[in-house]
Amino acid sequence: QVQLVESGGGLVQPGGSLTLSCTPSRDIAVIRGMGWYRQTPGKQREWVASVVSGGATAYADSVKGRFTIWRDNANSRLTLQMNSLEPEGTAVYYCKGSYRGRDCWGQGTQVTVSS
Repeated sequence: QVQLVESGGGLVQPGGSLTLSCTPSRDIAVIRGMGWYRQTPGKQREWVASVVSGGATAYADSVKGRFTIWRDNANSRLTLQMNSLEPEGTAVYYCKGSYRGRDCWGQGTQVTVSS
């Protein structure tokens, strides 16, 4: 089993930036298929971005060009840089990874985009 702990959420004005981090309880090198998801009340959790071990990334159309995901193997951390945030970006953001074939989720971090 692996625990994932997100941090970096908070309140930001529209157009602002935030950096989210996800720290696993094991070496990130053994975790596959890492990504970020988000969820708002009454809606299903939606995929935001993902990165594979080789470094290839993918993004939801709604965040493409504004968000950047990367694996920091040296510090064993997954990071999501969010720029030009919009009110629609308000959600709980979750980190996800796969360890030994099982999906693992963090507890989430709240991001609120509001003036």
